[in-house]
Amino acid sequence: MSDSIYTSLKNFTKHPIAEVRKSKVGLFIFSLLFGWAMMNWLSDPLFTQTQNYVLFLIFFAISLWVTEAIPPFSVGILIIGFLVLIMGRSDAENAMQYLQTWSDSVIWLFLGGFFLAEAMKKTELDILLLKRMLPKFGKNPQNILLGLMALTAVMSMLMSNTATTAMMIATVSPLFVTLDKKANISRALLLGIPAAASIGGMATIIGSAPNAIAVGALENIGYHISFLEWMLMGTPVAVVLILVFWRVLIKRYRISAKEKLEFQFLQEAKEIENPEDEKEHRTQKTIVLVILAITLFFWLTAKWFGMPIAAASGIPIVGLTMLGVLDSDDVRKLPWDTLMLVAGGLALGLAIEEQKIATHFVNQLSHVHISFMMLLILFAFITVVLSNFMSNTAATTILIPVGLSLLKVFSGDVSPAILPLVIGLSASCALFLPVSTPPNAIAFSTGLIRQAEFRLGGIVVGLLGPALSIIWVMVIMAVY
Repeated sequence: MSDSIYTSLKNFTKHPIAEVRKSKVGLFIFSLLFGWAMMNWLSDPLFTQTQNYVLFLIFFAISLWVTEAIPPFSVGILIIGFLVLIMGRSDAENAMQYLQTWSDSVIWLFLGGFFLAEAMKKTELDILLLKRMLPKFGKNPQNILLGLMALTAVMSMLMSNTATTAMMIATVSPLFVTLDKKANISRALLLGIPAAASIGGMATIIGSAPNAIAVGALENIGYHISFLEWMLMGTPVAVVLILVFWRVLIKRYRISAKEKLEFQFLQEAKEIENPEDEKEHRTQKTIVLVILAITLFFWLTAKWFGMPIAAASGIPIVGLTMLGVLDSDDVRKLPWDTLMLVAGGLALGLAIEEQKIATHFVNQLSHVHISFMMLLILFAFITVVLSNFMSNTAATTILIPVGLSLLKVFSGDVSPAILPLVIGLSASCALFLPVSTPPNAIAFSTGLIRQAEFRLGGIVVGLLGPALSIIWVMVIMAVY
């Protein structure tokens, strides 16, 4: 009996998956020890037990996000569970606020966006948009590159940047077959599309999780940013970055305007509609377009009509399911893991604020003299650096509470909204590595571009993006 158990255990640890499992367990244990060590090193004698627990959780979560011992969404759930557990013992009433991050208006905004994105994907409105728009850019490779980047950016304002990149690359992949796979235009497209997906996410609150984290953090201190207000800050920055990176790609890969590209594969593509169901498909597309228009209208005019963004987000949730565009199977396919990650990030930020962890360490630095502008520059570029190596949602979650606390000491009379907005926008500028963003990873997986080629976007967008974000946000806040 003992021999059979030993043999089973031996085989269990020899399996390839077992090696990964052992590695994950080792990284998880390392994260526990790292959190415990950092807590003991940074803890203050005046800290309560709850404050020490939150301090431990901060570094435990950071290590889990960096090492990826468990998936990012699991870290989000772990954060909420841990906070409810430790708070429930001493302050059960306040412990519920960490569970309530699930009902935060930001979560509802994301959920409404997910329903719209899934409906567009199911009815193939996204592909229809590509087929209708792409030929309008002509056959000039330079214009085609700009057109594809622009379409990608627009779609990623409402859809997942990962899904947008996958769809765009899959749709234009016949072009890579027509051309030499290593052709300069192919490589430029494979760098431009994922970059545009990440940059386009800057333009709306639902375009990127860091945007939602920034808005949620500001709501916790009583500062409300509407959907339209975010667009006023994010869209111009995104447009400039895309135009600049487009020009950089043209110069780097020597794309000539004299060449001509053919898109015959768009006409040869299989028709989406089954002849028998053509009428129903058209009806569903119309429904999606109408609901999209209504939802966007109320998102953009929320402050004028007094309708909360969360309430407007209910329009696609109810409408698309009631009218039969989406069913239960479609709802199960939504990226619920993103909501788990965002909710966990909101909960951790709330705990850092409630337990005054960031405030304590900021007070320790009160003797340091630094200008508000230097503070913005420092946090913007730290955000980019961290987001290249870890989840940009996690980086934003960690930095925003610290930044808000620093403002109280160093900034004087400035709007508390500026720093979180800059951090949120800068988080989308991390493009240095294939693993920096899922869109980069998708492009790299084609095998047509080398890892080193991502450095171009990483340097250009990583340096210019934070600088533009700082300038434009300060201009808007000064005028608005």
